[in-house]
Amino acid sequence: MSAAPSSPRKPLLIAAGVALAAVTLGLVSWQATAPDTGDTGRSGAVSAVEPPTEAQTALMKLARRDAGDRLAVGRADAPVVLIEYSDFKCGYCAKFARDTEPELVRKFVQDGTLRIEWRNFPIFGADSEAAAKAAWAAGRQDRFAQFHAAAYAEGAKEKGFGPDRLAELAREAGVPDLERFRQDMAGEEAAAALKRDQDEGYGIGVSSTPSFLINGKPIAGAQPLSVFRAAVIEARAAAGAAARP
Repeated sequence: MSAAPSSPRKPLLIAAGVALAAVTLGLVSWQATAPDTGDTGRSGAVSAVEPPTEAQTALMKLARRDAGDRLAVGRADAPVVLIEYSDFKCGYCAKFARDTEPELVRKFVQDGTLRIEWRNFPIFGADSEAAAKAAWAAGRQDRFAQFHAAAYAEGAKEKGFGPDRLAELAREAGVPDLERFRQDMAGEEAAAALKRDQDEGYGIGVSSTPSFLINGKPIAGAQPLSVFRAAVIEARAAAGAAARP
């Protein structure tokens, strides 16, 4: 897990109750990433469904559920939303992208259970920010997922994220209009989108990458697939219980 350097940004209170969530983030993260002692059984059903805490309820409101969000995958109305705060220079983020995320997509996104929303959260300087803007620009041409895969491929970060390398990644990702890609990457909209994601993360106390929220429940670091699987199953059960009269 990679820690963010100190930031001059003042944390923002994004929604009612998020101040409480920020205060308790460390404790809740530890609880969320502790080994699961509950009985999930062969069917994947949890034995007991705990109601969300006040902090978790506040954090759930951060899910944008925008059907036009090009940095997201899965149904906008999926019962479970995973929000990921990541940096393209972060090795643990790359590990999650290569080893865990594809399995979550195969198991839960494809059956309509899970939606994954990406938040650009660069913490390693200018190259990180440039890669974040490049990913956003690739998304403008519906190639975010492909750019994400190329930038997180084995050995990719060691090549850096200078202008020529970002253009190379865009070509690898199949971005059709490279001139538009360069203009979008350097434009005000890219900067505003990046700031929005950063402000959101800093506002709830995110200080390292990767960091995750699964229906408002924080998970810190590139935990094993079993941790994410258990959290999604639990969140699905809780959402189902809340939907019942």
